[in-house]
Amino acid sequence: MGLVLFPGDGNVTSPDVSWSYTGFNVFREWLAQAEGFTLAEMYGFGGDRPWSSVSTTLAPLLDHPDDDAPDLTPAQCAAILPRLEAIIDQRQHDGSDPLLQRHTDDARQLVAVMRFCLKKDVALIFG
Repeated sequence: MGLVLFPGDGNVTSPDVSWSYTGFNVFREWLAQAEGFTLAEMYGFGGDRPWSSVSTTLAPLLDHPDDDAPDLTPAQCAAILPRLEAIIDQRQHDGSDPLLQRHTDDARQLVAVMRFCLKKDVALIFG
């Protein structure tokens, strides 16, 4: 069982990105680290640090429940995209770290899905 993020355009051929639930958590931990905090410290992830104490445009993605939650709006995707792209650019690697390679590949796929959501003006669905 896993998690798929996809555009809410009703077209099964639209791009998507998927993880196991554990894999998605590891991806979010990587993004949080890039933003300068530890996800495990945050409320909802085992800690008691409030989300209002961090300043990141990634918060709607990082603090999003894996299921049974509102979709990300096109406006939220538009706000998240530049920071995701910057993280990808900052985390360039020499190919020797397969986990880093996986995270950057996942981030690139997520960027492509979010761009598609913006182009079609549809929500990003967590399914």
